[in-house]
Amino acid sequence: PIVGGAGDQPAAMVGMGVVEEGLASLAIGTSGVAHAMSPRYAPEPNGRLHTFCGPIPGMWFHMGVMLSAAGGLRWLHDDILVDKGYDEINRMAESVPPGSLGLLFAPYLTGERNPHPDPYARGAFVGFTLRHGLPHMVRATMEGIAYGMRDQLELLRSLGVNPAEAVVTGGATNSAVWLQLTTDIMGVPLYTINTNEGSAFGAAILGAVGAGAYASVPEACRQMVRKVDTVQPSAAAADYQRLYPTFQGLYAALKDTYHALARFEGSM
Repeated sequence: PIVGGAGDQPAAMVGMGVVEEGLASLAIGTSGVAHAMSPRYAPEPNGRLHTFCGPIPGMWFHMGVMLSAAGGLRWLHDDILVDKGYDEINRMAESVPPGSLGLLFAPYLTGERNPHPDPYARGAFVGFTLRHGLPHMVRATMEGIAYGMRDQLELLRSLGVNPAEAVVTGGATNSAVWLQLTTDIMGVPLYTINTNEGSAFGAAILGAVGAGAYASVPEACRQMVRKVDTVQPSAAAADYQRLYPTFQGLYAALKDTYHALARFEGSM
């Protein structure tokens, strides 16, 4: 049999079991992607979210993308903490209280797509004092990436997607501290599943349905995609809820600076 499949991101939705209305996923890899499925064509009115044909007939999928997610932590490791292993980096983050003593990280290391479609956006640490050191930079980086993913979730919520929980995949799931602070920043429980293969697993599920092994994609996902662990928001969620509007203001506050630096860079 020859079965019509899907592109990488809609296939990843299938591989994570996000194939029915009301479900959402957060994939925190090199880039960060949030997905949700809808039976209606209802694009975000300001174009801050992608809406495409879904991998299931009659369904549409919404996708929000931040261009540098776990890639931001990799940059911190490769260029600043090159002598540190990731286990030590996680311990550094654990040693710092939620909110990193007021240090924020704007995670726009490769420009940004959603919710700020701006190739000239830049990364920034904001709020440095003499109290801050490398451990604070590590935690602030993790938190800034999680805030960027919260931006994607808020875009989905603006379209009526209000998940009671969300599946999370990618490199952030390998760090207990990062997974917990991401859960706290999202404000909803996050759960992991029995695979990190994403797109490839989703393509296999679509192939199985097309070959007649299952009657539908949702039925196949119910059989093949299983929850493994669920992380609940902690008391720190209230602190992050207070800080999130401040993070949201970073891009607007720094946009002119970003563009001035880009013009300078382009003149060299």
